[in-house]
Amino acid sequence: MNSCQKAFEDDIGFDFVVNFASETRSGHSDAVYEEGVYKLSINCAKEAAKQRVKRYVEISSAEFECDSTTGLSESSPSLKPLTPLAKYKLKVENELKAIENFNYIIVRPALVYGIADRFSLMPRIIISCVYKHLNETMKLLWNKDLKLNTIHVQDLCSAVWLCCLNGKEGEVYNVVDTGDTTQGSLNHILSDIFGIHCDYWGNNMSKIIVKTKGLDDLVEEINEKHMLGWSELCGKHGIRNTPITPYLYPEMLQNKSLCLNGDKLNGLGFSHKIPQMTKELVLEIINDYVEMSLFPKIL
Repeated sequence: MNSCQKAFEDDIGFDFVVNFASETRSGHSDAVYEEGVYKLSINCAKEAAKQRVKRYVEISSAEFECDSTTGLSESSPSLKPLTPLAKYKLKVENELKAIENFNYIIVRPALVYGIADRFSLMPRIIISCVYKHLNETMKLLWNKDLKLNTIHVQDLCSAVWLCCLNGKEGEVYNVVDTGDTTQGSLNHILSDIFGIHCDYWGNNMSKIIVKTKGLDDLVEEINEKHMLGWSELCGKHGIRNTPITPYLYPEMLQNKSLCLNGDKLNGLGFSHKIPQMTKELVLEIINDYVEMSLFPKIL
């Protein structure tokens, strides 16, 4: 019996199965995503079909090219992944259609944030903290209008449960808050929290910078500065080891919007408990790590 079969062991079986299991970090090779996203997810789905569960929910990705005005629609005829992770999530979505007698739903969440966030907003939070430490202006590529749509983890869980109960078999549902989060609105919150000044290179200058230096080399240069500042800051506050990092990957600095249309889920009767990101919610994330001595107590 393999680990997947063991996960389904139960005397009376399961009505609902939700697959959150996946490699979610950026920067890995195709081989890692093939194993940690595609094979893992398909093994779970096939076992769920074998067990004849009433409803299976696959947590996918929303990192696809979209119109930044209308947002990514569930009915988009062709999807172009923005990241390697999204490429393998899409491969899973397509494979689920081929599993016979399988009642499944696909959920595509925006950037998920909340307590214990490590890879979504946390790198940007840490970078803001580093610029407070350096006493420098934080200047970003592109502009304040770049869409970085979000969903709080509590609302994501509520949405998944609603899909289990009322979703339609074989359908895709986007999960996004109503705040229409952008790079500008997020950095406004971070600037307020850390007391720093934020500025942007603008689209034209950013294109020149990226073309001149190359995105990979530019990101390496940025990471050297941020990682050194973070190391100094952690050392100053007696933090010897922490799982959170300001490290960025090239795909995280593309001029590509993450923008979703959530009308379809709203049509099921979904109601947000947390309609938009606030300063208080970001502080919850920070303070949780501070309490565990994993984030400098500088606020």
